[in-house]
Amino acid sequence: MNDFFSVSSPVVSGTLLLLIVLSIVTWSIALFKLWKQYESRQHDQRFNREFWAAREWSGAEKVSASSKGDIARLAQAGFAELKNLNSAQQDLKHSGAPQDVLERMLRQQLQNIQRYHERGLAELASIGSTAPFIGLFGTVWGIMHALQNIGQTGTASLDVVAGPIGEALVATAIGIATALPAVLAYNFFLRRLKVHVTDLENFAHDFMRLAQKQDFKL
Repeated sequence: MNDFFSVSSPVVSGTLLLLIVLSIVTWSIALFKLWKQYESRQHDQRFNREFWAAREWSGAEKVSASSKGDIARLAQAGFAELKNLNSAQQDLKHSGAPQDVLERMLRQQLQNIQRYHERGLAELASIGSTAPFIGLFGTVWGIMHALQNIGQTGTASLDVVAGPIGEALVATAIGIATALPAVLAYNFFLRRLKVHVTDLENFAHDFMRLAQKQDFKL
């Protein structure tokens, strides 16, 4: 690899280095998000077991307060809003029909969780869409380099064009190799996020049902 960078043109070398950096960024984001999703899934599964095993509404609140994970955060926001609704003094933010206020707070918390999990998706989408064109730029530059060599030597022998054409092919290959994992990771995490948001919405509906059953009291 060092020999390749030493003999290739500075533009092609810079292009390849940029693609390598983008590839490192892609894998870093993918591995980090995989770990965070695994961690979040473990917390959510544990919370669901304990929350729905609670015998009383107050017991469910205690489970929520001591739990981690996205669903627990949603429940914590719901119980916090119920406390505000039952307080003697209410500001404009918490005024209104209890059902509407609680529903709005749960929706806002769900949106905050969704935005958190969307972090990194824009970067993956950008890398997946631009890496092939960056590789194509290196390809075009390598072909131009080959044509310049032909013009200078007046011959199109293999010795003259092999180096620049090789640069062009390597740039194309690395561009594709960089884009493919980014696109696959983007689609994978986007699908997982949609499923996760559906789970959060289902819990929010169940929480609203339980709160209505308790007349929005703790």
